[in-house]
Amino acid sequence: MADMSFMSPQELQAVLGKQIRELRIARNLEQITTAEKAGISEKALRNLEAGRGSSVETLVRVLKALDSLDGLLLLAPKPTVSPLAVLRHAGRVRRRVRRSKNEADAQ
Repeated sequence: MADMSFMSPQELQAVLGKQIRELRIARNLEQITTAEKAGISEKALRNLEAGRGSSVETLVRVLKALDSLDGLLLLAPKPTVSPLAVLRHAGRVRRRVRRSKNEADAQ
């Protein structure tokens, strides 16, 4: 697939809709059956699959009806620690200061 960062929001919605349609078909479900299971209208599902404006609630309901809620984790993955941030922070590690031998002997 092409680099999606250059796609418009409308193109991205179309890609998402196509993937949801393919998932529904792979599950061997008709639109009306999926819409009923999701608790939405058939028109709302058609709009989602066509990439036309749809709500987040419709997306969540359809993913749940298709038994594919793990897709939500892929949409907004948890942030991880950046290796670059770890390297930058590693240079600033506080170290315990020890007394020099002369200071210890003076006491």
